[in-house]
Amino acid sequence: MPSVSAQPEVAARVWSAMQAFVAAQDRRKELQDALDLGRGLGRVKVLVLLTDGPMTLRALAEANGVDAPYATVIVDKLVSRGLVERTAHPDDLRRKLVKLTAEGHEAAALANRIIAQPPAALTALAPSDLALLEEILTRLNGERQGHPDRLAHRDLAQREKNA
Repeated sequence: MPSVSAQPEVAARVWSAMQAFVAAQDRRKELQDALDLGRGLGRVKVLVLLTDGPMTLRALAEANGVDAPYATVIVDKLVSRGLVERTAHPDDLRRKLVKLTAEGHEAAALANRIIAQPPAALTALAPSDLALLEEILTRLNGERQGHPDRLAHRDLAQREKNA
């Protein structure tokens, strides 16, 4: 077992290995090929965000980490592809809600399947190793449920509805 003084060095090596593993599992090319939405992932992220329900352009921009004009460009492209539509906001006719179409739901479901597919190296682990890794990651994540971006989106969407 490493000494306490070696702990930061070991933690740095583990962190580096975790980052390298995740980076090697990049699904951008697969998402681009399957969905044909262009090079960036902004459009895919918007589709996935909208699976929880309609959002305003402002909420989409904030959840996607872009400014409102760029969110409009993303939404315009998705509208032209028939994946989303704009509707009037029920509480404020000056604002629009963006929601998935039936085809958009299918595209978002495909994106979620691609993103959720575990890498071969992970599925090849022995069941006991996989259980140990799950236990460790659960502790590191403080037993939070869901993806942090999705949780932030839900909070933002709720504030948007209450505004």
